[in-house]
Amino acid sequence: MSDAPRDADDGYFGESIAADYDDPADEMNSAETVDPVVDVLARLAGSGRALELAIGTGRIALPLAARGVPVAGIDKSRAMVGRLRAKPGGPEIPVAIGDLTTTVIGGGFSLVYLVYNTIMNLTTQAAQVACFHNAAAHLDPGGTFLIEVMAPDLQRLPPGETVHPFHVGHDRWGFDEYDIARQGLTSHQLSIQDGQARHVSIPFRYVWPAELDLMAQLAGLQLRERWGGWHGEPFTGQSRQHVSIWEKPLVAADRPGPRVGPDQNRGA
Repeated sequence: MSDAPRDADDGYFGESIAADYDDPADEMNSAETVDPVVDVLARLAGSGRALELAIGTGRIALPLAARGVPVAGIDKSRAMVGRLRAKPGGPEIPVAIGDLTTTVIGGGFSLVYLVYNTIMNLTTQAAQVACFHNAAAHLDPGGTFLIEVMAPDLQRLPPGETVHPFHVGHDRWGFDEYDIARQGLTSHQLSIQDGQARHVSIPFRYVWPAELDLMAQLAGLQLRERWGGWHGEPFTGQSRQHVSIWEKPLVAADRPGPRVGPDQNRGA
């Protein structure tokens, strides 16, 4: 059995993870998953620029750029960005290598977004707060910050237990281990590839929607909308994820702009 190493520069997303990230068999890379995300982001960006925090291999950024939205990115992992650069259109997307909480790309943006639970890769509350401040600093007045993240699965833990299986298959197994006192979550994945067992454990910090709203307030943002998914589903106590949108108030008038649901045009 081998453990995927933590790279000194790329953290938990070095070449061993980047090499498999674009697996076409993975549901997250399917058109059914990607297209609704890009639809919403394109409407939010409007005629402005979009900044993706943790741009990775360009799973979302490249199809968004193909819609005519100027996209830039920030990512710590050179291995992931190297995969982006090797794809058609990848070299045209400006990417800064660095931490999501402090790295700056010049110019204003109408949209900053952080998808696929990536806010949880920041494993302290202080780092998550700093991410909101960095996003807000990049936004033009009236611009929006969007996060897609899971809702904590604590209600699915049996009493007294700390481990929740999220995938059990014939060649891959996944278990989330919760540290409830510290809002910690370690995702363990074991897979069999070419007869070799491979184990990966990555730490996260799960975060509640109300906590995210407070982080947004601290960064000068205000909640505009929250959905239970990319098709605008209502967010309820049974939702497994949420898509939340916060807005940077206008300078001249401290009021929110028009709502942008999945089937609406901005300003309609």
